[in-house]
Amino acid sequence: MKLSSQIKPISYLKAHVSEVIREIGEQGEPLIITQNGEAKAILQDIHSYEQQQETMALLKLLALGNRQIEDKRVHAVAVAIQVIRERRNHK
Repeated sequence: MKLSSQIKPISYLKAHVSEVIREIGEQGEPLIITQNGEAKAILQDIHSYEQQQETMALLKLLALGNRQIEDKRVHAVAVAIQVIRERRNHK
C-alpha cells in the first residue's frame, strides 16, 4: 500500500463522498483525511476495521497469556483438569 496516494484533504472528501466510500469498499485501502495540511482521520472499510479489531483482541489475549506465564500463574493441563474436577465434585 502506498500511503501517498491515499491522502486527501477534507474538502475532497466533502465533494466526493459517494466516490470515496465506493473506492474504499472496493480497494480495502484506508484513506487519510487531512485538515489544514495535517492528518486528522483515517477512513476505512468495515471489513478491514473488523479484522483490525479481531487482531487487536488476539494480541491482547497473547499479551495477557505471556504476562501470566512470566508471573508463574499457569498450571500444567493435568493439574488444571484435576482442579476443575474437584470443584465440580464439591458442588
